[in-house]
Amino acid sequence: MSDGLRLALPGGALFEDACRLLSDAGVADIDAGRFDRQLKIATPTATVVKVRPTDVPVYVEMGACDAGIVGKDILWESPRDCYELVDLHFGACRLVLAAPQGSPLAEGRFPQSLRAATKYPIAARRFFDSLGLAVELIKLHGSVELAPAMGLADCVVDITATGRTLVANHLVEVAEAGRSTARLISNQASLKTRSEAVNQLAAALRRTVTAGIQPGSGRSGPAASESVSSESALGVSALPDGGPGTSR
Repeated sequence: MSDGLRLALPGGALFEDACRLLSDAGVADIDAGRFDRQLKIATPTATVVKVRPTDVPVYVEMGACDAGIVGKDILWESPRDCYELVDLHFGACRLVLAAPQGSPLAEGRFPQSLRAATKYPIAARRFFDSLGLAVELIKLHGSVELAPAMGLADCVVDITATGRTLVANHLVEVAEAGRSTARLISNQASLKTRSEAVNQLAAALRRTVTAGIQPGSGRSGPAASESVSSESALGVSALPDGGPGTSR
């Protein structure tokens, strides 16, 4: 069905569900456990590689892979020129602005100067710009929830799936900046030279998602097909599916 396509899958939270989706859709019959021993597996229908989530857009844009599965949150921060083909509706999480309990910001009062810690500076900047707020962003690579407690920042902009980590660190959600799910992406060259195979792949995953077979969230319904620029403007708070910045 996928006609020998090269597919990049993200290691981490989305990996097992991505493998199951490919199997359920008849794209590639792969067991996630096989990747414990090797990072590249060739099947009769596709070659599948496991890479870091942030590397998926790189492998796809540079043509090392024809398509890939990656979280929307990775695409918010990626400068790579990729095309989103299908919203796969698993791995759902939200990008939120959160502040310490009892702080003015937690009660909806925005101070004139604000420092926000985040792992997502591009998405955070677009969100604050949409609200007309000048905010100093502090990029961190570890647990950003610690920053307000240590006086490093007034608030955080971070990904949450359940909200439990925010509560455990005495943070209150102030606003939603975006929503993220897993996406199927491809590159311009593969869409031109291998259009039939890529379109068959997208159609197979879309049918599986629509039928409600997709792993993870248990959501069903038509998957959205998108083609929007990674530098498009950010919408306002409580954004729809696209969130802060999208990939073409």
